[in-house]
Amino acid sequence: MTEMPVDSVRVAPDEGALRETIRQRVAAAGTSFYWAMRLLPEERRHGMYAVYAFCREVDDIADDDARPPEGKEAALAEWRAEIDALYAGHPRHLVALALREPLARYALRREDFTAVIDGMAMDAVEIRAPDLPTLDLYCARVAGAVGHLSVHVFGDQSPAAHEVADALGRALQLTNILRDLDEDATRGRLYLPREILERHGIRDDEPLAVLRHPALPAVCRDLALIARGYFAEAESAMARCSRRAMRPAAVMSAFYRAMLDALVRSDWRDLSHRVSLSKPLKLWLVLRHGLV
Repeated sequence: MTEMPVDSVRVAPDEGALRETIRQRVAAAGTSFYWAMRLLPEERRHGMYAVYAFCREVDDIADDDARPPEGKEAALAEWRAEIDALYAGHPRHLVALALREPLARYALRREDFTAVIDGMAMDAVEIRAPDLPTLDLYCARVAGAVGHLSVHVFGDQSPAAHEVADALGRALQLTNILRDLDEDATRGRLYLPREILERHGIRDDEPLAVLRHPALPAVCRDLALIARGYFAEAESAMARCSRRAMRPAAVMSAFYRAMLDALVRSDWRDLSHRVSLSKPLKLWLVLRHGLV
């Protein structure tokens, strides 16, 4: 018999208390997305908190080093069942309960939730030098699908908004990959694509060995170019969307473009140093892209 998820509840909490619990979880995560989410009107903001909390739940399963692969698979299967329960109208998990209202209000798509879980299932096993199509599928699932959920909450469900979700999701995820090389390697993961590694004479897929290879910066510069292309695609599609609705997306694009620029300047010389944006820079980017 499958165990109930840790946060399953037998009595639905008060809506205000539920919202505050989810907000606190998002704030405690220290994510840059929190800055962008706070630009939204109250109802949409709480909708995004719930979507982010779901993503955090399944991501934590994939990143749990103490849990064996079969345990991760079982925990993600519980979340697949929970999403089914959510759409059937009887969720049990605290985060799924928080998703009930945004699901109904913003027509969130079931396939986007399941795509995120599918992406985390890819993360639950060691990923080592995937080919470009596999890397693209991974980015589409763990980031693009989140973007599709997000644009619904933002208030623009147009084809152009979904183009933003696809392109910006890939841009953000590739930037994350280029930022987190060292951290991922400690988990046995290497997301740099095989084709680019081989182009620069790297035929090893052992993460730490690749990170020590002298051609690593050249590989990273090539992947950064691909990310820049996706940022440009997202910007072009965003111009055809509701400017007001896309403010959070514009802020996240600005944050991650600045991060990618900093990574390129660092040329991946010291992978132990995690590149991040200062709080004043984030505030300036919010003012420039989110409030003007």
